[in-house]
Amino acid sequence: MEDMPYPEWIRFARTAWEKHGIPASVVELGCGTGSLTIPLVKSGFEVTGIDLSADMLSVARQKLEETPQGNRFFREGTIRWIHQDMRNWELPEPVDSVISFCDSINYLLKEEDIIRTFRQTYQGLKSGGTFLFDVHHPNTFVRYEEEQPFVLDEKSISYIWTCDLDRSNYEIEHHLSIFTRAEESGQDVYHRFEEVHNQRAYDPDWMKRQLYEAGFHEVNIYADFEWQAADEDTSRLFFVAVKK
Repeated sequence: MEDMPYPEWIRFARTAWEKHGIPASVVELGCGTGSLTIPLVKSGFEVTGIDLSADMLSVARQKLEETPQGNRFFREGTIRWIHQDMRNWELPEPVDSVISFCDSINYLLKEEDIIRTFRQTYQGLKSGGTFLFDVHHPNTFVRYEEEQPFVLDEKSISYIWTCDLDRSNYEIEHHLSIFTRAEESGQDVYHRFEEVHNQRAYDPDWMKRQLYEAGFHEVNIYADFEWQAADEDTSRLFFVAVKK
């Protein structure tokens, strides 16, 4: 994940907030190990990171503690980590903005999961609040299938990544075989790990309708970190939804 464009996601969020109101409180759905959460809290936002994986949240806490002044953020209450499902997330009080980047929404494999997440997010926002998220365009999964396999070969880590796409509903299964090198007893030893990731892409117009039906009064879709209209060539769709 080291090459992921985390600064670009933060730049997009900041631009959206400049257009629709700078938030004080932010929720990140699918925060993972905190690669976006921690920079946001360091910038002065009150951030809640929510994730389904307790292991990832544990890594996020450790990452924060290892950063300069990391413990201060905990003491001052400007960051909190919560183990919840984004389909049912809730806090005691509404927040100014909710974000979900790095295609976390694509891990929701059923239409009803998308609908529940949108409605729950609407309920968790203050009036005038914003919901910012990105997803893969369905055509991106087609390109993944056509361009596979993907291979990385570096000194200490290698992987082979293949994809299996069900085009009837644009559900894709990613298979990764990861090899890491470590020195043990003076010898190079390789360890193999297997990962499977399942994602689903949805028609952007359908997603837009679901946001309106959830209650949002303004919804726009942009392309690939830029403030331009999305089209069929867009790889990553960015949604900006505003609560009246």
